[in-house]
Amino acid sequence: MAKDRPVTVVSGASNGIGRAIAEALLDTGRPVVNLDHALPNWDHPLLASFQVDLTDEAATRQVAQDMAARYNVTALVNNAGATRPGTIDTATTGQLDDVVGLHLRAPLLLVQAFLPTLRASGEGRIVNMSSRAALGKGDRVVYSATKAGMIGLTRTLAMELGPDAITVNAIGPGPIATELFRSSNPEGAPQTERILKSIAVGRMGTPQDVARAVLFFLAPENGFVTGQVLYVCGGTTLGVAPI
Repeated sequence: MAKDRPVTVVSGASNGIGRAIAEALLDTGRPVVNLDHALPNWDHPLLASFQVDLTDEAATRQVAQDMAARYNVTALVNNAGATRPGTIDTATTGQLDDVVGLHLRAPLLLVQAFLPTLRASGEGRIVNMSSRAALGKGDRVVYSATKAGMIGLTRTLAMELGPDAITVNAIGPGPIATELFRSSNPEGAPQTERILKSIAVGRMGTPQDVARAVLFFLAPENGFVTGQVLYVCGGTTLGVAPI
């Protein structure tokens, strides 16, 4: 990719929702840089993938600096995530450290590294992947805490970076039929059936449902939308999310 060509960095784009986001961007001709703990088993001429543990502060700082020097990053999607199931009785500080590093510290470091090109573009875009769990979800105490933190990060960044014409928004997906979801909610399991019955539109979401919402926030013409959280959840937050 040419150094001056605008690119979008998508963390966690090897699989699941991140892959759908990357593929949607690539379909529009937009180059994508993928940062993930595992390299993808798929490829595209406009995709560059780099293996990095985003829970490792030093590794994240280094890759952020390398990407900032190598690419003209004008959009960032902080998508990489991990559930770390557990209640307050079973959650560990190690799990908390992992998800804080992945959901909060890594996005902070990536935003800081790419600020010069985000600002210079005149239409910088940041999308943070939160979750409907930010509104409260059983057996997800450390996960929901950090996903709620991403909303606070989103709103504050939107205030700080608005004068630079950078918009910052968040997506709250769920339930989405990904490998990650299926690993925690096997087909036919009682909790899976309860989730399905809670979906107003009567079906599971797809990674592509989320990708389309991300593309809306990334679009240059949507520069008047910032600091918002869009729940792509099939209506499961109805009666829970505030108006």
